Amino acid sequence: MVKIKKTEQDELLNARKEIALQKEENGKLAAELLIARQKLTFQDDEKEKRAAELGIANIELAFQNKEKVKKEITHKKLEAFSYSVKLTSQYARSLIEATLDPWVTLDLNGIITDVNEAMVKATDKARENLIGTNFATYFIEVKKATVVHKEIFSKGFILNYPLTIIDGVLTDVLLSGAVYKDENGKVLGAVVVARDVTDLKRIEKELIEAKVSAELATGIAQVAKSKAEAARRIAEDAVKAKQQFLSNMSHEIRTPMNAIIGFTKVVLKTALSAKQKEYLTAIKMSGDSLIVLINDILDLAKVDSGKMTFEQVPFKMALSISAMLHLFVTKIQEKNLELIKEYDIQIPEVLVGDPVRLHQIILNLVSNAVKFTSEGKITVSVRLLEEDDKTATVQFSVSDTGIGIPEGKIDKIFENFQQASSGTSRLYGGTGLGLAIVKQLVEPQGGSINVKSKIDEGSTFSFILSFQKTKEEAPFETELLELDTDMKNIKVLVVEDIALNQLLMKTLLDDFGFERDIVSNGKMAIEKLQTKSYDIILMDLQMPEMNGFDATDYIRNKLNSKIPIIALTADVTTVDLEKCKAVGMNDYIAKPVDERLLYSKIVALVKKPQAMKIIESKKIGGFRGDEIKCTDLAYLMSRTKSDSKLMMEMIALYLKQTPPLIATMKQSLRDKDWRSLSGAVHKMIPSFAIMGISVDFENMAKKVQEYASTQEQTDGIPDLVRQIENICLQACKELEIELNVIKNTPL
Repeated sequence: MVKIKKTEQDELLNARKEIALQKEENGKLAAELLIARQKLTFQDDEKEKRAAELGIANIELAFQNKEKVKKEITHKKLEAFSYSVKLTSQYARSLIEATLDPWVTLDLNGIITDVNEAMVKATDKARENLIGTNFATYFIEVKKATVVHKEIFSKGFILNYPLTIIDGVLTDVLLSGAVYKDENGKVLGAVVVARDVTDLKRIEKELIEAKVSAELATGIAQVAKSKAEAARRIAEDAVKAKQQFLSNMSHEIRTPMNAIIGFTKVVLKTALSAKQKEYLTAIKMSGDSLIVLINDILDLAKVDSGKMTFEQVPFKMALSISAMLHLFVTKIQEKNLELIKEYDIQIPEVLVGDPVRLHQIILNLVSNAVKFTSEGKITVSVRLLEEDDKTATVQFSVSDTGIGIPEGKIDKIFENFQQASSGTSRLYGGTGLGLAIVKQLVEPQGGSINVKSKIDEGSTFSFILSFQKTKEEAPFETELLELDTDMKNIKVLVVEDIALNQLLMKTLLDDFGFERDIVSNGKMAIEKLQTKSYDIILMDLQMPEMNGFDATDYIRNKLNSKIPIIALTADVTTVDLEKCKAVGMNDYIAKPVDERLLYSKIVALVKKPQAMKIIESKKIGGFRGDEIKCTDLAYLMSRTKSDSKLMMEMIALYLKQTPPLIATMKQSLRDKDWRSLSGAVHKMIPSFAIMGISVDFENMAKKVQEYASTQEQTDGIPDLVRQIENICLQACKELEIELNVIKNTPL
């Protein structure tokens, strides 16, 4: 039992020892664990320290990277700036080298620090030999150059300082310069440019010399001008004297010639023996030749004095050519020749030009053809060469089967006083001026003339002229009328101071069957008009006491008379014709008087006023004495030559077309159909002038057309349309009355 207990004790002791050992081991393990824990804590601290150090290192590395980038950017900028500075420097240097003026830089002591190529050339020294040398030593006046150097640094600049460079040819220069500074404003040196003024000085000298010469020349010119003015005045006086002389001589010669030719024509109409008729015919032919001579001399005088003028008026070429050729019928029949007219119908009916000068050209050419042709024919051809929208170019030619012109003379026949041969004047007469005048009439109008001719075969003269095209109507042209013995009751006042001409006019007017009174001057004519009425006046221009111009002016402005006046003039210069128009004469006729032309002009001018008198005297109801008419048929009468049938036809046409046009105009305005409105008004416009309606209404119609076309200012259209409607309705009312009057007027 005891033994068992001992074992248990031993076991218990052992167990205790084991426990103690385990405790000791546990203690060791705890100590080791504590140490391990301490080590682990230290390691954690070390890790944290290392982590902190690593963060700091990363921050440092990032900073260093940023600094590196900044340095690289700065380096690039520096490189770019350096390159830019280098380019700028090179550019500045290229500019400096490009200049032709010597250029240097100086230090404060006047020593050259740099130069350009121009300075090298100016001094003929190398660049390296110039740099480091004294600037002043390169000029003739060293002291002045030194003063220049000092003045630059004292004032900061110099401008246009004159010096002379020693360069073998002693170049004159003007020095200009300025200092240059650093960024702190400290003066580092100066830049100096030498402008070469050698050429300028030479030019200045030449200008002075030229000025002196010009002053001398001016003085000479003034003297020459004075002499020229005196010569011009003398020449003008001579031309005026020549013109006056020719005008007076023309009048003095034409006056007796008027009577000679006129009475010869009158006597030739009476019963004559063969011998008497032969003698009188010779007298007439001599008179006609003398008139041609006078006309040629006057035309030549106008050409020489520069007074040959050209009108631009609408005219009917076909009618003009026919009327002109009619003048040669008698002469051509007398010589048993054939006259052929070839007229191109494609030529526009109305053209703008100078019909009077055209007549003169063709008259000269046809007159020559008749003169130099004894048998065969004369052909007058007018054909259209080309045409565009504005102009028509026409070729005129006059061909004959006459004597022809020698080849060697063709180039000279257009010169003054030139004829085909020395015997031409003796055999055929003439002055040799006709063709010279023709050339002077053709070429100033932009035309050309040429001739083809063969001896004994004939000649062809042709010329080309261009005419403006127009839509205007040609003014009324007097047609040559046959004597109508039934045309009576025309009272004529003749104002003429020459007894022979008075007798001739009395004879002619008696043959026409007209009543006539004859007075010797303008004053007597005015007295006659105050006591008696006349249908027309035949007014001479040059008369004693009161001439024809003053008398006409008095009749128009003092007596307020519109009686037709025809000038009787022996001087048909342009000046007189213009003066005739200016004082109010209706027409003119040149002496010697062509009886058929005189008759035609009287009838044309008297018939129109007579028709007006009939209408005025036979008006029937509808107009009060104080009512103002809106129509005037004077223009219509001139266009229709007072042909009552044609007048009625045109008035009836107006009355037919106007009311529908008014209706269309009003409806288009209501519908705002601007195109239709413009078209209706456009059709109405021509009738205003034809029916003598005031041009103000025509302008209104044109405004309506313009506003409707552009659709601008449409607010003003209704009022204009209303005014046009009113005037057209009034015109219709008046024209209906006029139509009835004309219908009921016996002719």
